Amino acid sequence: MIPIKPVAADRSDFSGRIDYAEPARVATAYLKSGALNLSALPPLSLYVHIPWCVKKCPYCDFNSHEANGDIPEDIYLAALRTDLETALPLIWGRKLHTIFIGGGTPSLLSAAGLDRLLSDIRTLMPFDPSIEVTMEANPGTFEAEKFKSYRASGVNRLSIGIQSFNTSHLHALGRIHDGDEARRAVEIAHRNFDNFNLDLMYALPSQTLEQAHQDIRTAIECAPPHLSLYHLTMEPNTVFAKYPPAVPDDDASADMQDMIAQETLTAGYGHYEVSAYAQPTRQAKHNLNYWQFGDYLGIGAGAHSKLSFPHRVIRQARYKQPKSYLEHMQRGNPVQEEIEVERDELAFEFMLNAMRLTDGIDVNLFAERTGLALNIIERSLNNAESKGLLYRDHKTLKPTALGQRFLNDLQQMFLPVA
Repeated sequence: MIPIKPVAADRSDFSGRIDYAEPARVATAYLKSGALNLSALPPLSLYVHIPWCVKKCPYCDFNSHEANGDIPEDIYLAALRTDLETALPLIWGRKLHTIFIGGGTPSLLSAAGLDRLLSDIRTLMPFDPSIEVTMEANPGTFEAEKFKSYRASGVNRLSIGIQSFNTSHLHALGRIHDGDEARRAVEIAHRNFDNFNLDLMYALPSQTLEQAHQDIRTAIECAPPHLSLYHLTMEPNTVFAKYPPAVPDDDASADMQDMIAQETLTAGYGHYEVSAYAQPTRQAKHNLNYWQFGDYLGIGAGAHSKLSFPHRVIRQARYKQPKSYLEHMQRGNPVQEEIEVERDELAFEFMLNAMRLTDGIDVNLFAERTGLALNIIERSLNNAESKGLLYRDHKTLKPTALGQRFLNDLQQMFLPVA
């Protein structure tokens, strides 16, 4: 990737950063001719980041910060509205297909605060009639009346961070809830939402295969429309990376993965992405848009964006620390970094996402989302196919069962050659 260079007709008007206070100039800059030629713009999603949580978990590498008291809700919500207003020139004429409110712990927002947030977004952006609005929630913050209000405000899908139903494992993970609170959260979700996801982790510290099996059985008994099942990893710059706990070895983890595959299949959950399992028609629309290389605008501290224009694709990152984000938002530009994706990296990024999908993608989607001919990656496709990692025909590109098991190897085949 390379930094975006000034792209207006008069480059001397720029100082290396676009002035978002002048919407017309912003739009003109991004719409100028470039290296690509996209036939159509992909669906657009909105990601909203709420950076505070009650307690930072030792495995978490997300941009989350312990609240240590009340969060500055009013100030932050005002900044989010201004952030979205500032970005409007980049997405004029486009409607939102999905919204995801993530964190941190978004369920720290008051009912009135969440209503204000969605009202502001609705005022500024047109919604697709079937829009999916997901909110992440921590079982330790579930209050029945508050979640009833969230639903009334327009949230129509929850993603609940259960992680485990085993209280001792939750304690080892540093979670603020226990097994009983996890079950209560599911009950509240069922009463107010007909669409929700449960996040669970496996290969936890000292976890046995039977304990992992019990977690999966309990989750399935809760009858969620969607399950996300993640292998615990020791991410850099986390407490677990510095002080790693004893976790199941590779063989034990593989046994857990095999058990998960069998249990979810038997229960009627389709394994449609690396870590995602859904009942029929209940796939996560927001995440599917990521994996199909759709567009997303991210607002809030540390939020990332990927936005397409007729002749270029850009990525943005907003200032990560909440205080820094708020300060820069007051100055009129919360974007810390902006880059234009190079042609060869565009092809890699597309395949990096698309090969996560069990059923792969329609071959025409590559050209539609990248503006590039498929033959630009012909050598890599042939190599992956010859190794049995990829299946392709005139309609489809998808990982084989072997490709799913060795996904990293498959994805690396599409890295640009230096």
